[in-house]
Amino acid sequence: MGISDNDVQKQLRHMMAFIEQEANEKAEEIEAKAEEEFNMEKGRLVQQQRTKILEYFEKKEKQVELQRKIQRSNMQNTGRLKCLKAREDHLRGVLNEATSNLSKISADSNRYPSILKGLMMQGLFQLLEKDVNLRCRHKDEELVQKLLPECLYELQQVKIDTEHYLPAECAGGVEMYAKGGKIKVTSTLESRLELIAGQIVPQIRTALFGPNPNRKFFD
Repeated sequence: MGISDNDVQKQLRHMMAFIEQEANEKAEEIEAKAEEEFNMEKGRLVQQQRTKILEYFEKKEKQVELQRKIQRSNMQNTGRLKCLKAREDHLRGVLNEATSNLSKISADSNRYPSILKGLMMQGLFQLLEKDVNLRCRHKDEELVQKLLPECLYELQQVKIDTEHYLPAECAGGVEMYAKGGKIKVTSTLESRLELIAGQIVPQIRTALFGPNPNRKFFD
């Protein structure tokens, strides 16, 4: 017995419905998988961008912190330099004041002759030459002539330079030359103050500003 057209049509419709259902299910499966993969990729990209943003801000934060440290260090250094300059200016002022007071020493007729004699003898002992040219202030020439015999050792000859005197602003003392001017000894009040200042400046700093906490070694 043959299959009727109705049966064929029914089977065809049944097959088409099955195929359509399979296709719909497959499409839903593909769509669901695609949605899942999309969400996974989206999450990965979001996480990747978030990581980049965090790294960027972390880098910026480190840069800002570094700049802050550099700025703080520069400000500290600037403040330290200003403090050191103020200290040096004050110390220089003390030394300048001492220099300006040197003229009071030479103005003291009771003290200055013995001081001048000491300066002359120190200069002669430093030279240890027999023939010496001596230069002094014009106002001290007479006093030097008077003191000179007391300062000479045996056979030593000292000639006072009466053409070239020490500057009038010099506080006092002498300059001595030997070997045709090749050897020079400065024995003035200013030179002695400079020598003493070089030796006692650390003590003056300590007296004025206190001990340096960063100094580890002492002479």
